[in-house]
Amino acid sequence: MVSIAVIIGITILISFLLIAGAPMKPMRFVANGAIKVVIGVLFLFFFNVFGASLGLHIPINAYTAIVSGILGIPGLAALVAIQLFVVS
Repeated sequence: MVSIAVIIGITILISFLLIAGAPMKPMRFVANGAIKVVIGVLFLFFFNVFGASLGLHIPINAYTAIVSGILGIPGLAALVAIQLFVVS
């Protein structure tokens, strides 16, 4: 009888936390990170489209997408500088 009460209590507690929104903050953090990575991929794609006429190309991978997504345009400029001065 006690184990049934514990299971019901835990189920009610979990249901309350799900409804109250306790896990929403970590999910919002993950969603914001995913959106920034997608924006970074778009930055890299458009740079590669327009940079092809200048002979510039930055590979699109997880590292470059994260750098350009989190840092934005300065991150993209840093990747271009690395590509020009270090890699080439």
